[in-house]
Parts: sequence; structure tokens; C-alpha cells
Amino acid sequence: MARWPGAMVRVPEGLERRLWSPDPNDVHVLAAAVAGSADAILTMNAKDFPRGMLAEEGLLRLDPDQFLRGLAEGAPEVMARVVGASVAEATRLSGEEWTVRTLLKKARLPGLAKTLGRLSA
Repeated sequence: MARWPGAMVRVPEGLERRLWSPDPNDVHVLAAAVAGSADAILTMNAKDFPRGMLAEEGLLRLDPDQFLRGLAEGAPEVMARVVGASVAEATRLSGEEWTVRTLLKKARLPGLAKTLGRLSA
């Protein structure tokens, strides 16, 4: 909390009751996003966060690959350093040689791999 003071949001009473989701167990996520004035929900759970439902609240749905591609477009050098450090750490931890492409494919981030490849060319 000390490093991310805005990470906790207080959901106003009654907000969850006016929201809906295909999975009632996910309404609290939507409520937190609305209460925190988020721009998007970052999830791979497209089924329970349909774009139309989110649009009603002014929210986008992004999967991790989309989100990280956007970061790479905005700060390619920074993202290349982060991914490079991640590849080095994966290699150290596993004892196997990893490449950016193989690690990002395993992490289900193929778009990020393509974006970094395009930006570094």
C-alpha cells in the first residue's frame, strides 16, 4: 500500500447492486473499476466481461497481450529492457536457454513478441 496509495478503492454502498455481470462473482471487480475511475479492466476472461457491458460503464477490456503491446509502443526501450531481464531470469531459474520469442509465446504474449521484434528492427 505504501508504494501504491491509489491501489485501494472504496466502493460506494449500493454500487454493486446496480451493476451486472454474466458471473455474479465478478461484479465486485466491475464495481472497483467504476469506483476507481479506471479506463479498462485487464483480464483474459472475455466471457464474464463482455465489451458491451463494460462500455455501459465507460470501460474497455484489455487482455495482457494488448496491454503490454501498448506499453511497448509507448516506451519500446523500457519494455525491451524489462523483457530482456525476464528472459535472463527465466534462463537462470530454469537452467534452460530462453529466447524472447519462446518465453513470450509460453506466457501467451505473441503480440508483444511481434511488436518488440518490429520496433527493434
